[in-house]
Amino acid sequence: MPSAFHAFLAQTAEGQSQSLTNMLIPLVLMGAVFYFLLIRPQQKQAKEHQKLLTGLKKGDEVVTQGGLLGAVVQVEDRTVTLDVGSGTKVRVLKANVVGPWVERPVAEAARPEKK
Repeated sequence: MPSAFHAFLAQTAEGQSQSLTNMLIPLVLMGAVFYFLLIRPQQKQAKEHQKLLTGLKKGDEVVTQGGLLGAVVQVEDRTVTLDVGSGTKVRVLKANVVGPWVERPVAEAARPEKK
């Protein structure tokens, strides 16, 4: 009788290890998908933004998160002074600078034709 009991325990332990492996495979795959679709692109974007902020210099035209457009007048450690027009100067946090301002022409095809 003890041999049958030991055989039963061995079979149960083997089944549990297989089910554990079968449960871990999908979790590992989901982790890989999250990394490549969410985490990695976010890290890349953060590096590019940091590179932009460290490269700011006087005369650059930038846009802020709040939608202000201006030319960089002064760059400090944490702040940037922008000339937003008519001699008006505004100090903003460097982190709030989204990127360079690039004027884009309105595409002629985008406008609906009037009949």
